[in-house]
Amino acid sequence: MTISPISPVDSTSMWRGADMADPAVWTIHLTDAEQDELVAAAERAEGGGLNPSTLTRAAFVLSGLSATLERCADDLRSGRGFVLLRGIPVDRLTPTTTALAYIGLGLHFGSPVCLDPTGRFLNDIRDERVPRTGPGVRISQTNGRQDFHTDQVDIVGLLCLQPAKSGGQSRLVSAHAVFNEMLALRPDLVEVLYQRFWWDRNDEQPPGEAPSYPLSVLSDVDGIPRFFYIGWYIRDAQRHPETPRLTAAQSEAIDLLEVVANKPEFRIGMDFERGDVQLLNDAKIIHSREAYEDYDDPVLRRHLLRLLLRQTA
Repeated sequence: MTISPISPVDSTSMWRGADMADPAVWTIHLTDAEQDELVAAAERAEGGGLNPSTLTRAAFVLSGLSATLERCADDLRSGRGFVLLRGIPVDRLTPTTTALAYIGLGLHFGSPVCLDPTGRFLNDIRDERVPRTGPGVRISQTNGRQDFHTDQVDIVGLLCLQPAKSGGQSRLVSAHAVFNEMLALRPDLVEVLYQRFWWDRNDEQPPGEAPSYPLSVLSDVDGIPRFFYIGWYIRDAQRHPETPRLTAAQSEAIDLLEVVANKPEFRIGMDFERGDVQLLNDAKIIHSREAYEDYDDPVLRRHLLRLLLRQTA
């Protein structure tokens, strides 16, 4: 259901690129003491026999980091909608304690989303060197560009274990700035985005189930418009004869969404360093990734860990 008439969003989450041109506005550097506390908490959790499935916020106390975590939470929930936390001491952590430190940090912002029946909370984002012959191979498994999209959760985290040789810049836009611009340009197409679109299941549907599913691109959550958008999922669904066809207006609406999001004046770029964590409020930010070039040495290849969170009070 849309609100009538549709009104522009007036919020601190409505920004343009020039407003965020200085990375110091959105970058938080961990101090040496904060790094020490994070390492100690991860090692304590490992020593106590905890794993990503059994770790709790109560078991991962970060009292020395409380002010930093509060600032991050405020930026995510009440401010611009994103933050770059720099200085996770990955060189002092093993793969096991890295996972515990990352999830333990995430627990201070929300509840981790289980990614599959095995109980996995983290997934590796890297080029698997597999040709993308169809939607069954995710773009995130390649070094190709991902256009602007959302992840349909509350908070998205990306921890950089290894940056690319070149490229791979993360680009962010304010979802509410995009909404307001579309509303100013074509309010009729904003209305269209509240309609039901069909999304591809990427060949992952159980036997006997439909290969696509319905979901609107825009919905109102607590009276505020929210995008749920992965354009290639919508366009890929058209490969199935049984999937309802996109109307001309629907195609025009998602094309306009991408045109606005890709305007240079709306976006910022963020380059990852080893030990960076990017945190995004998925209701406020639409993000993309540029194509990148990797090293031949597998140890040096770009590697991110993604963590999805449901927001808590």
